[in-house]
Amino acid sequence: MTASTVTPLAVGQVAPDFSLRDQNGVEVSLSALTADKNVVVVFYPFAFSGICTGELDEIRDHLERFVSDDLQVVCISTDPMFSLRAWADIQGYFFPLLSDHWPHGEVTRAFGVLNPATGAPVRGTFLLDRDRVVRWTLVNGPGEQRDFSELPAQVAALS
Repeated sequence: MTASTVTPLAVGQVAPDFSLRDQNGVEVSLSALTADKNVVVVFYPFAFSGICTGELDEIRDHLERFVSDDLQVVCISTDPMFSLRAWADIQGYFFPLLSDHWPHGEVTRAFGVLNPATGAPVRGTFLLDRDRVVRWTLVNGPGEQRDFSELPAQVAALS
């Protein structure tokens, strides 16, 4: 992956609204989420893969950093909803895993993190305020596990 392959949304840009189904088939829209909370949008390449499982396990194991009265996390891949349901059930993920399966990668592409070589997202993380403005971002390529350690300070800066 080269820098020219993807062009992620940058700090200060407004994230596009979207509506996707979660692992339970429930429609989730970004505008509804940001009406009440700041949102962390976590794009990941593939359910059931090693690094992705480790990253989402970190979210599960430290959910208080990602979900609060003022914050909601959503995780997005291009996997089908039923794959996400199976993975969530096995791993105990009780936060929204959203399927950007069809039209394939439309939301992932709009956020600038679709890897055209794989048809899957790169590891993009976006902290959005209630106006859907990107306040912090972290983007990692294939095989590069992301480090969420800066997120709590970035969330605190929104207050």
